[in-house]
Amino acid sequence: MQLLFERSKPGRKLSLIPACDVPAVDFGDAARDAAPRLPQLAEVDLGRHYTELCKQTHGVNDGFYPLGSCTMKYNPRVNEELSALPGFTGVHPLQPTATAQGCLEVIAKTSEMLNEICGMDAMTLQPAAGAHGEFTGLQLIRAYHLDRGDTARNKIIVPDSAHGTNPASAVMVGFEVVAVPSNEQGGVDLEALKEAVGEDTAGLMLTNPNTLGLFDPNILEITKIIHEAGGLCYYDGANLNAVMGHARPGDMGFDCVHVNLHKTFSTPHGGGGPGSGPVGCKEFLAPYLPGPLVAGNEGSYEFFTPEKSMGRVRSFYGNFLVVVRALAYILTLGKEGIPEASANAVLNANYLLKRLCDLYSVPFGEQCMHEFVIDVEPLKHDTGASAMDVAKRMLDFGVHPPTMYFPLIVHEALMIEPTETEAPETLDEFVDIMRSIYDEAQADGEKLHHAPFTRFIGRPDEVNAARKPILRYDFDGE
Repeated sequence: MQLLFERSKPGRKLSLIPACDVPAVDFGDAARDAAPRLPQLAEVDLGRHYTELCKQTHGVNDGFYPLGSCTMKYNPRVNEELSALPGFTGVHPLQPTATAQGCLEVIAKTSEMLNEICGMDAMTLQPAAGAHGEFTGLQLIRAYHLDRGDTARNKIIVPDSAHGTNPASAVMVGFEVVAVPSNEQGGVDLEALKEAVGEDTAGLMLTNPNTLGLFDPNILEITKIIHEAGGLCYYDGANLNAVMGHARPGDMGFDCVHVNLHKTFSTPHGGGGPGSGPVGCKEFLAPYLPGPLVAGNEGSYEFFTPEKSMGRVRSFYGNFLVVVRALAYILTLGKEGIPEASANAVLNANYLLKRLCDLYSVPFGEQCMHEFVIDVEPLKHDTGASAMDVAKRMLDFGVHPPTMYFPLIVHEALMIEPTETEAPETLDEFVDIMRSIYDEAQADGEKLHHAPFTRFIGRPDEVNAARKPILRYDFDGE
């Protein structure tokens, strides 16, 4: 398709911007010498351009989106309607708190409910995404040790099945990363963990269920080992959708946790945002939380900053409208609906696993939580068709591929997460597609190297796209 600059014709105009309702400002010498070279288009040109782009994208409203670890579930429209109310969209972060009591109540109630779900005592909603939450949680751990004068604790232990952002966040905070391997069952190797801890252990970062879709049966022993070594335990809540309402990180022995509101608590995400990664903690870490936080005071709400606050990690109070959506989701489901949602997510994942494991290799167990990993290595060995080939072929059937080549400990991995919002008919259709692709690979594995066959784009040069991206339009080679 053509770019907007390629559609542009001199003299074409459209009038979508309303007339300015405030006095014009003369910028003097700061103004441009010449007008920016923007595309000149009619309204019909612009409308067709974005409609064409829309047709080339795939989201949860288009079809099945089993992107493992990302929890791409359907987001109820009522949450969007509530977050669009003028009282929420029209608020200014610097207006007096007395005039924004409803918004402060949203922050306070969401924090309270997330604390209950996670088994924590205090919560900040400032972090803008999951990795930002990791960064904030690790800063809590760092602040705690430094405040006690325990400066030798400079290592964070990370299992080899962790999300890739875990070691990256630890390094950003200034810690050294110590990797521990998985055991044959896909959980943390306890003996390797015991060897890794010591007087320099600041803490552990752990995702549970992990990226293999497995709940570690030794979770209480794991957190005990860390605590006995003097470290703290951080819970990556990216997979909370599997256990919310049934098990709480705080009860497993974790001292702090981040939650992905844009995954577990129903906000559309992908393509760069919006996101939200609130961080909760036990009471002894609360004095270090970034401020300001919200507290109730005789029927009203006000901001306060914790005594030993690490300072802000984001401007103002986080991505507020994401928080509104999350609160709407929690209140809609209620005490009974939250555990039902996670139970259905686990049920759907196990249904798919059982219906596919006779053809595709499942390297870790016959049961899973919210997601599972299949290993395409045996199929690749027999037919030449790789995980990439299988994923690309799915596009022809209108299905978004699962997460590929992750976790790294499974070399030809496809990580499948159906979520709780998919009906049995959709799951059965996906099974039929996966079995059909398997049969195609057996008949002609070479053919799958060229999939997809019906999409707008086939197989782009992903290496050059990543290393040499074209970020601006080339005006005749200028």
